[in-house]
Amino acid sequence: MNPKPYPSFGILLVDDEPAWLMSISVTMERCCGVTNVITCQDSRQVMNILERTDIGLILLDLVMPHMGGEELLPLIRERHPEIAVIVISGMNQLETAVRCVKMGAFDYYVKTDEEDRLMGGITRAIRMIELEHENREMSQYILDGALKHPACFSGIVTADRAMQSIFSYIEAVAQSPQPLLISGESGVGKEQIAQAAHTLSGCSGPLVAVNVAGLDDTVFADTLFGHVRGAFTGADQARRGMVEEATDGTLFLDEIGDLSMASQVKLLRLLQEGEYFPLGSDRPKRLKARVIVATHHNLAAKQVTGAFRRDLYYRLCTHHVQVPPLRERKGDIPLLLDHFLRTAARELGKKKPTPPKELAQLLSSYDFPGNVRELRAMIFDAVSLHREKILSMDSFLKAIGRSAAERVQEAPPDHNPFAASEKLPTFNEAADLLVTEAMKRSQGNQSMAARMLGITQSALCKRLKRTR
Repeated sequence: MNPKPYPSFGILLVDDEPAWLMSISVTMERCCGVTNVITCQDSRQVMNILERTDIGLILLDLVMPHMGGEELLPLIRERHPEIAVIVISGMNQLETAVRCVKMGAFDYYVKTDEEDRLMGGITRAIRMIELEHENREMSQYILDGALKHPACFSGIVTADRAMQSIFSYIEAVAQSPQPLLISGESGVGKEQIAQAAHTLSGCSGPLVAVNVAGLDDTVFADTLFGHVRGAFTGADQARRGMVEEATDGTLFLDEIGDLSMASQVKLLRLLQEGEYFPLGSDRPKRLKARVIVATHHNLAAKQVTGAFRRDLYYRLCTHHVQVPPLRERKGDIPLLLDHFLRTAARELGKKKPTPPKELAQLLSSYDFPGNVRELRAMIFDAVSLHREKILSMDSFLKAIGRSAAERVQEAPPDHNPFAASEKLPTFNEAADLLVTEAMKRSQGNQSMAARMLGITQSALCKRLKRTR
């Protein structure tokens, strides 16, 4: 497949000098990665090109035969106000520059200006147009209220409104070349969101995932950028980095909040300059992949304390989604229970078991610190032990009790619910409090409450009758 042109809209170069058109085209591709370029030597053809081609930016020469840039500029602004125009002149004339800007030009440059200055102006114009396109798309998605590509999210089981809003946002920004930051606790499904964004991007290349947690600076650079032969001891062969492996696709960096400061600097330069150096090489390579990052950390808080670079944070959060934990979307638990029971039965070669009616209620009373991943592990464990028609709740009760015990062990040594009480309750009073809490968590289901307390249902009934 041919690589996707960048940017998504065309850039029209208008000049009567073919040598300059060729030179600026090559420079734009080399410095900015721009490949979606159309050239025009006859200024009389410009308006026809604009009518039949999706153009977002024009580089317009001022002095040309037939129609000069100053004559074309007001026509373009009148008929195509959405198109940005950068005026290029062979002369540095302040009055002309001011006049062009007043007529609606985005910027004005002299052909003899330094290459970096002109490329910087083109990059800023491209970014401005991309933001305008994204804003229009976001507005349209909000107005429509429906997903255009629901199949891309079929791997994420949910009916939650917050998740549906995230899907709409991902659809709107999926084709943006800017980074996408996915935040959320471990186990919420950040990788699946990244996969959906990659699918929707239309990129012809692969999704290349790299977990950067625990990588020191040297390993991080070698993993991402690769190395040339002889770059270090043992580098007998050149190796492509993950950035190059992701060409024309998506580079997904997981656990980005754990990067060292030195690695953060390297990532920032990659995003800012759009280029990198393989270890041992003095020849830069272009970044030709969309970058998506994910973290369970609060990067906003980390950049305030200085643990994460502020400039990198703002570069990464151009597009940002926060995936809610499972405890904030408990309405999804029955859907996930059915989905994972079916998946586990298929993978384990068993018939799908029937869950007891109170199982979904029990699971809804639990906070799931491990989120969807923890729920999946619970269900797979239960199905692997399943023998009868009705699924046993024992493994779920053990897992929930074990998790609660682990959380108590992590608490301070003096963590005792009665430590702050001036007067200790009697055994009967403490038992009544436990029964009340169990009934609350089970939403009045006596069978489930009895299992939580580790007593028989008849014993619980006696206790309840006594307290009434």
